[in-house]
Amino acid sequence: MSRLICRFQVLGPVQTNCYYLYREDTKECVIVDPAAEADRIREYVDKQELKPVAILLTHGHFDHIMAVDAVRTEYQIPVYAAEAERETLTDPRINLGTQMGSNQLSVEADHWLADGEEIELLGQPVRCLLTPGHTVGGMCYYFPKAAMLFSGDTLFQESVGRTDFPGGSMSELIRSIREKLFVLPEAVQVFPGHGLTTSIQNEKMFNPFAVE
Repeated sequence: MSRLICRFQVLGPVQTNCYYLYREDTKECVIVDPAAEADRIREYVDKQELKPVAILLTHGHFDHIMAVDAVRTEYQIPVYAAEAERETLTDPRINLGTQMGSNQLSVEADHWLADGEEIELLGQPVRCLLTPGHTVGGMCYYFPKAAMLFSGDTLFQESVGRTDFPGGSMSELIRSIREKLFVLPEAVQVFPGHGLTTSIQNEKMFNPFAVE
């Protein structure tokens, strides 16, 4: 089985992580949260000779989705997101596009995912974990064979996502982290929507919001 490699760029007005997860052998690539600056995404893909095959969206806030349609069109690839996040993705009043002056910011996924659904990408299973709290339909993507988790704005390095936006709930967020993420193997690497990479082990030990 080919090794998966993860690289990222920090894009857009609030320093959002856009991830490129790709197979070492074929360079097939999944792009997680094409945040903004589609030209920089295209330049990176071309420079690294990657072959995008899909887009995964962790949630629908403007800073994670501004380049989605441009990237989807450029590479003719499908977009995956949680069914529970449909309204957030399509309504600029909820995805905060309106507050940023983007009254038309609306994204439709090609595949709407259910909690616990398993898909296959890059020749590996991907477990889709619904983690409401930051938004109603936030979703984390767990690649068990690679021991990687893309946590969006649910879980950060020793922090958690904000819950003062539409649909946010701190109690739901903490429940999501404890019941969906902290049950994963401690060696799993966590790739958050902002900031530095961490691990399940580190967060179970040191996250001041989620540690019981």
